[in-house]
Amino acid sequence: MPLTHHYDVIVIGGGHAGVEAVWAAANLGAAVALVTMDPTKIGAMSCNPAIGGLAKGQIVREIDALGGLMGLAADATGIQFRILNASKGPAVQGPRCQSDKYRYAGHVQSLLAKRKNIDVIAATVENLIVQGSRVTGLVAKTAGEQLELHTPAIVLTTGTFMRGLMHTGDRKTKGGRVGEQSAVSISGALQKLGFELGRLKTGTPPRLAAETINFDGLEIQPGDDQPQPFSDMTQPDQFPVLEQRPCWITHTNPIIHDLIKANLERAPMYNGQIDTAGPRYCPSIEDKVVRFADRTAHHIYLEPESLDSNEIYCNGISTSLPQDVQQVIVANLPGCKRAKVLRYGYAVEYDMVWPHQIDATCMTKSIDGLFLAGQINGTSGYEEAAGQGLMAGLNAARYCRGQSLVTLRRDQAYIGVMMDDLVTKTPREPYRMFTSRAEHRLSLRGDNADHRLTPMGRQFGLVDERRWCVFQDHQAAVGALRHYFEHHRVDDMAIMDWVRRRPLSTADVIARLDRGRLPAAVRDRRVVTRVMADVRYAGYIARQQRDVARLIDQEQMPLPRRMDFNALAGLRNEARSVLTKFQPATLGQAARLAGITPADVMVLNVVLRR
Repeated sequence: MPLTHHYDVIVIGGGHAGVEAVWAAANLGAAVALVTMDPTKIGAMSCNPAIGGLAKGQIVREIDALGGLMGLAADATGIQFRILNASKGPAVQGPRCQSDKYRYAGHVQSLLAKRKNIDVIAATVENLIVQGSRVTGLVAKTAGEQLELHTPAIVLTTGTFMRGLMHTGDRKTKGGRVGEQSAVSISGALQKLGFELGRLKTGTPPRLAAETINFDGLEIQPGDDQPQPFSDMTQPDQFPVLEQRPCWITHTNPIIHDLIKANLERAPMYNGQIDTAGPRYCPSIEDKVVRFADRTAHHIYLEPESLDSNEIYCNGISTSLPQDVQQVIVANLPGCKRAKVLRYGYAVEYDMVWPHQIDATCMTKSIDGLFLAGQINGTSGYEEAAGQGLMAGLNAARYCRGQSLVTLRRDQAYIGVMMDDLVTKTPREPYRMFTSRAEHRLSLRGDNADHRLTPMGRQFGLVDERRWCVFQDHQAAVGALRHYFEHHRVDDMAIMDWVRRRPLSTADVIARLDRGRLPAAVRDRRVVTRVMADVRYAGYIARQQRDVARLIDQEQMPLPRRMDFNALAGLRNEARSVLTKFQPATLGQAARLAGITPADVMVLNVVLRR
């Protein structure tokens, strides 16, 4: 007889989506099981050991504002912190850190281990148990024994493991990550349930031994002099936690480009061995050489992966070329003539579920209680996966309690932009977040993520008392500084006008603040940055808020679930087809679907108001 257990929520997969899903559900008090093939790989950084970046850093801040763990783990294990686009406005800046990949995974695992309502189960999922249109559990194998787990809510976060296949030249290896097996059964289980699967690819570059690289003469890339943490819970006076390390910049050259062109027939993505789409904004080096044929060089960033190992990540030469070609490419990089390759790059193909089959809560439209998060939805990136995981875990816990499910609007969060994009657009390539995707990016800044989302997280039960107190203290400091700006002058002008009109840095403003009148908490860099951004963007934000108010009625007008659009008179055939495929949850989502015209939206509006 199989073992039988019951949980409120079961999460399948221990990557960045999985751990945030587990954490969010546990924060709501749910009894949660995390089922993963190898518990020692929970929180592993499969590709670049970095967190954040342009738009991605804003997502990490949003996860933190909602009580998530990614920012906490990044702050505890970062070995270089930088603000990208620092010379530009705060709306397009992006906090980023290079992490110690082993300590990052270890920190995530230690956080999960402290929660008594989380069980970690080492097992391989064989099948999903579905009764009617509801998920009720799963069947797994562990240590040669069959295991049956029952639950009203499952979060599926398989990453690159669903029928994962790795390519290096003509060599193929089953698996979603080096040294780990592929998850085969889940794809078949989803297909039997009627889900339409697709196939995408991603890749990773070679890793080099640090002691074999000549860093003399390479451009050094240090972190910020005053690094800023991701999490509001990180104390600035205790940060950074770890020793900080620089990165270095090298570059390709015509010799390397000619070598790649001469070996394209040995590249899986050019010889027909791989015919799936990869991330256009993070292309392989062979793709760069072909697409940008006029370029004579591409930057390569040499980034340390850990304080305790000699591994150097070659950011910029993701490749699936054969090992002998990779060796010559590396040897021709400046500084790498004698570099030893510790691990060769590879591409990995994997199954995904076309995301028109989920709604913006992450729950599938055909199977109640089944949630999908991460690369299974066609996204790329740790941060995108983690944001989806948080939403899926939150909603899975609410679903098992019979509560209404939660969505975030496009004007509320980058996470909301991402979820809306996924359910209204069919991805042609792995989805990656950019600031340009967010029409409300002046409001969706990293510095105000807590203001936007922490009260909401508190309402949902994601934010604990300690975080809430920190938030209230921060809000009080922001209010005090704003009052100071409104009632004091500098250089014979109001501080508000001084900040608005002058090209001042945060340090410039802090230096001019009256230390006698303002306590340290009010002069904190995060507080000053926030108020400066609010002052500079005030007029634009007010205009955006008026636009949002006009659109919000349409955006939130719900469409019936599993609506029969073919029965609606007045819709064009193309509109019926698109609406039936995507099953939008709101009139706003319907309006953003490709192929839907304003006339179609008017028909839906009339039907709903009747």
